[in-house]
Amino acid sequence: MFSGCATALITPMLKNGEIDEAGLRELVRFQEDSGIRMLVPCGSTGESATLNHDEHLKVIGIVIDEAKRSKVIAGTGSNATSEAIHLTKGAKDLGADAALSISPYYNKPTQTGIVKHYEAIDSAVGLPTIVYNIPSRTGSNITAATMLKLAEIPSIVGVKEASGDINQIAAIASNAPKDFTVLSGDDAMTVPAMAVGARGVISVASNIVPKHMLAMVQAMLDSNVPEGRRIHRELMPLLSALFIETNPIPVKTAVRLMGKPAGPFRLPLCEMSAEHLNALKGVLADYKLI
Repeated sequence: MFSGCATALITPMLKNGEIDEAGLRELVRFQEDSGIRMLVPCGSTGESATLNHDEHLKVIGIVIDEAKRSKVIAGTGSNATSEAIHLTKGAKDLGADAALSISPYYNKPTQTGIVKHYEAIDSAVGLPTIVYNIPSRTGSNITAATMLKLAEIPSIVGVKEASGDINQIAAIASNAPKDFTVLSGDDAMTVPAMAVGARGVISVASNIVPKHMLAMVQAMLDSNVPEGRRIHRELMPLLSALFIETNPIPVKTAVRLMGKPAGPFRLPLCEMSAEHLNALKGVLADYKLI
C-alpha cells in the first residue's frame, strides 16, 4: 500500500522563524516533479519536535493541499498517547492518507505499554498508520515480536524500521502479514533492508536527490540487486555526509545551499560547524548539486 520511496520533508522557515508556506509548497512541487509519490511532513526531518500543535497541523495541511500526485503520510507521533491521538485526528480531518507514528520517546514504555499506545490510537482514530521505530531517538526498541503484535491492529499497515538491526528487520519482513509494509528508516540501510524483505524507504536524502533514491528503490523492487547496489555505492559518500551532524541539520543546510527554500533552524538545532559545513559543500559539489 505504501511501498516505494517516500520523502521525509524538511520544514522550511522564514528568517523570523515562522513556517515558510510558499517555500514548503515549492518543495512539494519539486518532489512531485521528480517522481516522488509519497510525502512525509512533520517527521524528525521536519523538525516536528519544535513545532507546536497548530504549526504541526498547518504544515500537514499545506502539504496535503499542494500535493497533487502523492500520498501524504503525516507525522503524528508523541510521547503522550493523548497528544498522538489529537494529532492523528487532526491529520485525518485534513485528509492525510496515513500517519507516521513514532514509538513514545523519553518515557521508555514497556513492550506492553507500546502495544497499548497504538491500540488506543487505533480505537480513537482508525487512520492507516506506519509505526516508526528509532531506538536512538526514543530510548526504547520495538522488538520484532512486539511489531508482529502491532501488525494485528486494524489500522497498523507498516513500520519505518530504523533500529539498524538487520536481523530484526528480516524477522519482521518474514513473519508479518502480506499487506504489512516494512520500510527502511535509514537511507544507508535501504538496500540491505530491501534485500531481506523491506519494500522501500522513508528517505532524508530524497530531499536533495529524489531521482537517485527512486531509482535505487525501484531497482530493488524489480529484483535488480546489482543495479540497486551500484546506486547505493554511488550515493554512499552523500548519505554519510547527510548524517555528519544530527538530522536534519545537514540536509536542511544542503537544501539551502542548492538554492531551495530551507531557512534557519529552531533551537536547540543550530548551524553546522565550519568544519562539517566545508565537508558537506565538498560532497555536494562532487555530486554537482551546487
